[in-house]
Amino acid sequence: MTKYKIKNRRGWIRIVEAFVAMLLIAGVVFVIIGNEQIKGEDVSSEAYTSMVSILREIELDGNLRSEIINTEDSSLPVEWADFSVSAQQTRARIMEKTPGYLKCVGKICVTNDACLLAQDAQNQEKTIYAESVVISSNLQTYNPRLLKLFCWTK
Repeated sequence: MTKYKIKNRRGWIRIVEAFVAMLLIAGVVFVIIGNEQIKGEDVSSEAYTSMVSILREIELDGNLRSEIINTEDSSLPVEWADFSVSAQQTRARIMEKTPGYLKCVGKICVTNDACLLAQDAQNQEKTIYAESVVISSNLQTYNPRLLKLFCWTK
């Protein structure tokens, strides 16, 4: 009977050893995964939150709405470089409200346009975040425009 108890005890010891080994391996895997998540900082949610905030502020400001709505049809789409001519206040607001870790540019288009970001060698290798808002009218004019904001990390 003692022989049977010794064999039984050895079996339990092996089971405990296997369980401890699995816990050690799982712990190492979790530590490695946790470190990689910290290294690969995901700024997408913060970027989108900032972009929505900027667009919401422009959308609710009557002067900026009028500036976008009164953009000439012949000058559409308005690229970021041309904002200094047709949408100076909107450009200034976007630049003022953009967080320091982002670089943002805007574009004004007609609502049924794809409104894509122009190819630029500076941002080809970066993750670009895009958000848009339709600004359709003010108290005097119904002239819908699409304001699109493109941002990427510096």
